[in-house]
Amino acid sequence: MSRMVNCVKLGKEAEGLERITYPGDLGKRIFENVSKEAWAGWVQHQTMLINEYRLSPIDPEHRKFLEKEMDKFFFSDEVSAKPDDYTRDQ
Repeated sequence: MSRMVNCVKLGKEAEGLERITYPGDLGKRIFENVSKEAWAGWVQHQTMLINEYRLSPIDPEHRKFLEKEMDKFFFSDEVSAKPDDYTRDQ
């Protein structure tokens, strides 16, 4: 049977992640509170951020930015960043 979580992003009970997908305390919070469906939404959003802002995941400053955006995406009422000229709806 799949592990179920009360997903903070979707606001409902849904299938949880199979493993911790991010290191540290943020990764633990995500594992305990985020569904597979919501995680897939983050991966899509993160891809847009990397492409539109031309980020490099190996750059420590870019990783900090992405981690901050990930925290906002899941756990804040604050909207995660999108470039001013970004027009595609997700």
